[in-house]
Amino acid sequence: MFWPLITLLATVAATLAIGWIVDQALQRISAGHPDAPLWSLLRRCRIPLQLTVVTALLLAADPLKRILHLKDDEGAHHLVLLLLLASLGWLTVRVVAAVLEAVLSRYETVTGDPARVQRVHTQISMLRRVVSAVIVVVTAAVMLLTFSAMRTVGASLLASAGIIGIVAGIAAQSTLGNFFAGLQIAFGDTVRIGDTVVVDGQQGTVEEITLSYLVIRLWDQRRLIVPVSYFVNKPFENWTRRDPGLLAAVLLHLDHTTPVDELRTALHTRLEQHPLWDGTEWALNVTDTTPSTIVVRATMTARTPDDAAQLRFDIREHLIAHLRDHHPHALPRLRTTDG
Repeated sequence: MFWPLITLLATVAATLAIGWIVDQALQRISAGHPDAPLWSLLRRCRIPLQLTVVTALLLAADPLKRILHLKDDEGAHHLVLLLLLASLGWLTVRVVAAVLEAVLSRYETVTGDPARVQRVHTQISMLRRVVSAVIVVVTAAVMLLTFSAMRTVGASLLASAGIIGIVAGIAAQSTLGNFFAGLQIAFGDTVRIGDTVVVDGQQGTVEEITLSYLVIRLWDQRRLIVPVSYFVNKPFENWTRRDPGLLAAVLLHLDHTTPVDELRTALHTRLEQHPLWDGTEWALNVTDTTPSTIVVRATMTARTPDDAAQLRFDIREHLIAHLRDHHPHALPRLRTTDG
């Protein structure tokens, strides 16, 4: 009883020591290589690493069985083995996530194109989910194979695998369709995290992409959940697929006596002072006429869709205020004539 207890305490102490040594080593390497984020990200693996070490040592020394006076067939050895396999799967998922996140961080530092960064971000996020799902499935399968009953029925399971596959394929047709649609979106570059899209008349920003659905943040902070198959089977608008910048437009219905040249000068003066205008393009033109009004369109560019929306609001307000203060007759009026 005394030596198994000493063995157990030594196992716990060795686990804590190994975790501390590895963490300190990663911290020193990270401090010496600040441009390599992988080492600091690997520090997140400390808990699954310690769990893997302690279960491996317990499996080798087997002190619990002697402390609790368990027999070989009571499952203590098998339980520790299952914990070891689960901790190994957890550790693998953490390592893969750290490596992929480090790749993304490195890519962001060497690439100045926001569109490429968004594309790689979407692809790496999808790849991480796929790899994690595969690791979980493989780990669960290996854990099931440790049971003797599962090995015994293995032959019958293989014999009926064709029928089960057909039934599962029919039952999970929608799920599998979303899964492959998610892969197509991630690597087909049709929509990325951060893109501004219009779905069923609702504009929003893609906030998250999973294997089965997309989360779109609307202008009023609501979240629209859309199956990924929608973006493969139906048309949608992607305002930022090539360039995050946008052309904002303001339409005004004004009187025929409106001084268009002066209004054009007022627009340019305001844009030069506005922080949201990117300085690329602007224009003010008369695009249409009616018997009672003219249609004036003011256009200007902005860096992002959010900037374009706010710039459009501000310019509309400024132009109307300018006409109200200096040329009130230019605002549309309902004319009546006698006789």
